[in-house]
Amino acid sequence: MQYKAFMIKYAEIGTKGKNRYIFEDILCKNINRKLKPYGDFYIRKEQGRIFVECKSDYDYEDVVNALGKVFGIVGICPVVVEENTEFENLKQKVIDYVEKAYDRKNFTFKVFTRRNDKTYPMTSMEVSAELGHFLLEAFPDLAVDVHSPQEIINVEIRKVAYIYSITIPGPGGLPVGTNGRGMALLSGGIDSPVAAYMIAKRGVVVEAVYFHAPPFTSERAKQKVIDLACLVADYSGAIRLHVVNFADVQMAIYDNCPHEELTIIMKRYMIKIAEELAEKNDCQCTITGESIGQVSSQTVFSLNVINQVSTMPVFRPCIGMDKQEIVDISEKIGTYETSILPYEDCCTTFVAKHPVTHPVLSAIEKSEAKLTGIIEPLYRKAVDTAEVVMCRAKQ
Repeated sequence: MQYKAFMIKYAEIGTKGKNRYIFEDILCKNINRKLKPYGDFYIRKEQGRIFVECKSDYDYEDVVNALGKVFGIVGICPVVVEENTEFENLKQKVIDYVEKAYDRKNFTFKVFTRRNDKTYPMTSMEVSAELGHFLLEAFPDLAVDVHSPQEIINVEIRKVAYIYSITIPGPGGLPVGTNGRGMALLSGGIDSPVAAYMIAKRGVVVEAVYFHAPPFTSERAKQKVIDLACLVADYSGAIRLHVVNFADVQMAIYDNCPHEELTIIMKRYMIKIAEELAEKNDCQCTITGESIGQVSSQTVFSLNVINQVSTMPVFRPCIGMDKQEIVDISEKIGTYETSILPYEDCCTTFVAKHPVTHPVLSAIEKSEAKLTGIIEPLYRKAVDTAEVVMCRAKQ
């Protein structure tokens, strides 16, 4: 059955009161951008719904898959559109719909009518009851079950009527572009792409920074992170990835600071650099993939010391998750197989044998003081020579 339109349902946007139109407009723009490679579509909004009208031939699976990656959508409903809403005509169109949509006509069902046009001469209950009656006459093997039906035949009566029975779940969340911008620290691991995905799901436009450390990390490791950013971009929209050469900064820390404190001091400098890049690119926060207690640098004590170097919020969407929960999301969004490729990033290359798990801020600052006069030009060079790679979803 070839559908000529999709009804898009949202949830959280409906709670935005007088600002709802802003969220709707951005969602329409995001849908339009996502569907552009797949054909000619007209997107419009109408009384709590968004409609995608298909103006050209299209591939159903491609379009549904694309819509399933647009944050803000909770339901994708392929609909039959009927301009003549007179009941006698509507009755026949619903019968035609069931005839075409279902190979087997032996399921339980109920009809659910939503009547947005209050001038319609029948109530919603009356329409549902009458349509159910005629469906039973047309298909004797059907049975009504108003409590736990196998299928719900939905009819929405507006200026035109929409008939549908399929609701494909969307990703939920808020449209990207409704909640500012953030700079995500993106490594080649499992956690940070998930964190970037989750913050984008809350409407944040994502930029990213990757700390590259040649010759300790390879070009393959860099390409792995670019590939991960492209996978996240399938949901978040294009990501500007800032590639920072961090090797000289790392070596200075390695040569001058206690090795058990290496990871903490290194991450403090990463946050500093990420924050500077965030400020330059109109971002209001930084984002990391840390989860409490997962490794030594992610204890509450360590995270507290790392946070002290930051002047803007550091958001950690994975903070309360265990590893399997993070892995499950990475598999769902398609980043897992890339994340586990065996190309090490700069964090794993310089990991200490016995890292401190209860760092004290004053001790860390005392160690960092040994870098005075050494690290400043290295830090400046790392920021000023950052390469920008535009990462887009691969069609």
